[in-house]
Amino acid sequence: MKKISFLAVFMLLTGIAFAQEPSNQVKEWKVVTVVESIVPMGLGRSRIIENMTEVDTEVFRTSRTDGKRSSQRSVSRKELKVDKFDETKLLNFFSGVGINFQNIASNDAMIGARIMELESEGFTLAYVTSAVESHAGETDSSGIFITRMFFSRVIQLDQ
Repeated sequence: MKKISFLAVFMLLTGIAFAQEPSNQVKEWKVVTVVESIVPMGLGRSRIIENMTEVDTEVFRTSRTDGKRSSQRSVSRKELKVDKFDETKLLNFFSGVGINFQNIASNDAMIGARIMELESEGFTLAYVTSAVESHAGETDSSGIFITRMFFSRVIQLDQ
């Protein structure tokens, strides 16, 4: 009997969790990118970047009909650039003598604070992805660590 009750409660909660949102609601998405430089001596630039421009991707999208011919050349890269974005300065991972752990902790504090601000605005952190192009020895003086955070929130549409 307990197994059946547990199963019934589990199925009910699962159904609630996967229920569709009402038709007058839609998810709004926000992407926040963190770029942290791993260039020594403070020569790199580390930032939290957030787009502040609404973009219509339809304007920049083309279709291929035979898998080979493309009209992508008609899309100007210059037109893709947005003018409005927020940037928050961060510290670089390396100092003059190597990895600077205080800088890393300071960046963590800034990133965490921004996440809390977005959560207070109703956003929920949905996904995180990261990548690195690392310092590859004495002849390679460049590198970045990039993290993209995807936030969403449900907004009501006017009826």
